[in-house]
Amino acid sequence: MGDVIFEWACKGAGLFVLVLLGAIIVELFIAGLPAFRAFGLAFITSADWDPVQEVFGAGVSIYGTLVTSILAILLAVPLAFGVAFFLTELAPPWMRRPVGTAVELLAAVPSIIYGMWGFFIIAPAFGTYIQPTIIDTVGELPVIGALFQGPPFGTGLFTAAFILAIMILPFIAATMRDVFEQVPPVYKESAYGLGATTWEVMKGVVLPYTRISVVGGVMLGLGRALGETMAVTFVIGNANRISSSLFGPGNTIASLVALEFGESEIGSLKLASLLALGFILFVLSFIVLAISRWLLRSRLKA
Repeated sequence: MGDVIFEWACKGAGLFVLVLLGAIIVELFIAGLPAFRAFGLAFITSADWDPVQEVFGAGVSIYGTLVTSILAILLAVPLAFGVAFFLTELAPPWMRRPVGTAVELLAAVPSIIYGMWGFFIIAPAFGTYIQPTIIDTVGELPVIGALFQGPPFGTGLFTAAFILAIMILPFIAATMRDVFEQVPPVYKESAYGLGATTWEVMKGVVLPYTRISVVGGVMLGLGRALGETMAVTFVIGNANRISSSLFGPGNTIASLVALEFGESEIGSLKLASLLALGFILFVLSFIVLAISRWLLRSRLKA
C-alpha cells in the first residue's frame, strides 16, 4: 500500500506541475486577448507604446529581450567553457572544489543585487572607461562599427547583456563541468597515449562526446536570461525605441512589465497588452527550455 500511495503521489505532483503551467499560459492568453484583438499580429512587430493614445506594440520589447539574451550567451559561453575546462583538466584537485563552489555561489545572489551592482558600479565604469574606448576603436570600423556608436551613457543593451552574462555564467559552467566529467577516462587516456595535448583531447574527444549536452546547458542559460527582470531594469535604460547601437537604451518584456504593471488599471487595454507580453515571454521561454530538455534527453539516450 505504501508503494501505491507513493506512486500516485509522484504522478499527482507531475500532473499538478503540468496543470499549473497550462493554467498560467491559458490565463495569460485570455487576459491578453483584448490586445491581440485590438492590434492583431501587428502587436508583435509594432514599435509603438503610447499609453495616452492607447496604442501598444511588443516589437521593442521583443527586440530588446532577444538582443540582450543572445549577447549575454555570446559573452557567457566562452567564459563558462574556460571555467569548466580549467576545473576538469587543468586545476589541481585541491583547487577544484573551492573554485567550483565559488562559481556556483553566483547563482545564489539575488537579481536585485546584480541590478544595484550594475547600476552603481558597472554602468559608471562602462560610461567612463569601456564604452568610450570601444566607440573610438571598434566604432570606427565599417559595418560592425554601427553597433558600437552613440553617447557613452553607461547604461543600455550592452550593459544589460553583460549583467545577464554574469548571472547565467554559473548555470552554463556547472552544466559543462558536469558533462565534461562524464567522459569515460579511457577515451582521454587513449588520446594522451597517442601524444595528444590537453587542448587536443578537449577539442577532439571531450567536446564531440558532450556537444549535445553542452548545447542543452547553453539553452538553459538562454532561458534564464530571457526572463530576468530587476537586474535588467536597473541598467538597460528603459527607453521604448529600437536602437541600432548596442550602447543605446531599450527595454525587455520583463522590464517593461515590471515598470508599467503597477500603473495599469484593471480591465484597461494597457493591462491586456502587458499580459499579452507576458504570454509572449512565456512562449519564448517554454520553447527554449523544451529544446534544451530535448537535447539533454537525446544525449542521455545516445
